[in-house]
This record gives sequence, structure tokens and C-alpha cells, in this order.
Amino acid sequence: MPCAGRARRFLATAAEEGCESSPSLRSAAMETGPPPPLEPVPLPVFAEEGFGDKFLRKTRENPLVPLGCLCTLGVLTYGLISFKRGNTRRSQLMMRARILAQGFTFAALLGGMVVTAMKSRQ
Repeated sequence: MPCAGRARRFLATAAEEGCESSPSLRSAAMETGPPPPLEPVPLPVFAEEGFGDKFLRKTRENPLVPLGCLCTLGVLTYGLISFKRGNTRRSQLMMRARILAQGFTFAALLGGMVVTAMKSRQ
């Protein structure tokens, strides 16, 4: 009944604004037909693949995401080593660089999703 509720709100708003509601407008607003048919979108079917095969396929599809992950891991490791050695200035710099590397990875992930979505529409 959400459609009927919307129609009532529409008619109430029109009445508040001083619009005359004719019986034909009211019946048109209250009529609801069947919902449009939904056609299922076929999902891509891949053969049984192991973790390594899937990882390689995903890396080929979007190579910037693993690169960003490796950069993030490298900067994080270097920052933790600097922290352990007592070089706080370098440690703070590496933690800020880690944030940038994570942002790059996230942007690469979103970009890859957009490219994949655009390819599937064509």
C-alpha cells in the first residue's frame, strides 16, 4: 500500500496548495497497475578456479589494486621499523604516506569497479 499512501499525500498536498482535484485526477492517482516485469541479469560464469587462479584473473582485470596494497604494506612496514628504532619524525611521515597509499588503493578499486560496470553495459 505504499503507492496508495503516496497518492493520498499527493492529493493532500494539492488540496493544501489550492489546486482543485478532479475525479479523473483522483482515480488516475489511485490506480496502480502490476509492477513491471523484472528480468534477471545473468551472472558471469567462471570455471571452478582456485585461489591462485582467481587472484591472477582479478590482478589482470585491475592491476592497480594489488600495486596499491603492496605500496601500503611497504610504507606501513617501513613506518613501524622507524617507530621501533625511535625515529619518530620518519615514523609519522610514513604513517601519513600510508594514508595516501590507502587512498590510492581505494581510488583504484573504485576506478576498476566503474570500468567493469562500463564494460558490462556494452
